[in-house]
Amino acid sequence: MAHLLPFHRWLRYAGIVALSWVALTWLVVLVLRFVPPWTSAVMMERQVDALIHGEKGFHLQHHWVPWSRVSPWVPIAMVAGEDQKFPFHHGFDFDSIQNAIDAADDGRRLRGASTISQQTAKNLFLWNGRSFVRKGLEAYFTVLIELTWPKRRILEVYMNIAQLGDGIYGVGAASENFFHASPDRLGPAQAARLAAVLPNPDRFHVDRPSGYVMERSRWIEEQMDQLGGPGYLESRQPPRDAHIGRRR
Repeated sequence: MAHLLPFHRWLRYAGIVALSWVALTWLVVLVLRFVPPWTSAVMMERQVDALIHGEKGFHLQHHWVPWSRVSPWVPIAMVAGEDQKFPFHHGFDFDSIQNAIDAADDGRRLRGASTISQQTAKNLFLWNGRSFVRKGLEAYFTVLIELTWPKRRILEVYMNIAQLGDGIYGVGAASENFFHASPDRLGPAQAARLAAVLPNPDRFHVDRPSGYVMERSRWIEEQMDQLGGPGYLESRQPPRDAHIGRRR
């Protein structure tokens, strides 16, 4: 029994650490339900990367814009382009995950299966990469966010911290840089253009759109119309006659 005591004590300490971690992280998530995040882990990672590589001209641009001061076309464009089941799932789109697994098994190009909730968790708290540790933490923070925040808050934070250009984060900085307009004045085409670069804002550009970006923008506009426009985000259930398209 004496030999077992240290093990039990270790288990006790491990339990205390685990409970403290859950309490602390959930407290941070709870606070951020009401307080705008002034930065994100991904933004800080980019700043550090610029410092390490001596990018003297690099300037990170970001400022918070509340939901009420953003055009209603922006959130529906992001949902149409990235996660059309966003109003109805609980953080994970298991159908898309299974489709991605099937595509990988068949040797086809791997499609993204992350929801807006998962992307918000990753951008806000974690780092870029594909390790199992990061994906596990992403799932953990996704659960905390979905349990603590309403859907509108998740989408509000996402459109304020998503990278939309090199050093440009959030709809506020992006609308002013690319369209010289405040975010509440963006129309459907401009909102779709912002959403079109979200898969890879380092490769795709809002201000210098490639043929692919223009094609994707048109597809997002079509999806916005099929979903029913901004009112889709207020829905309680998916419209029966609407086709929920896959991300392209």
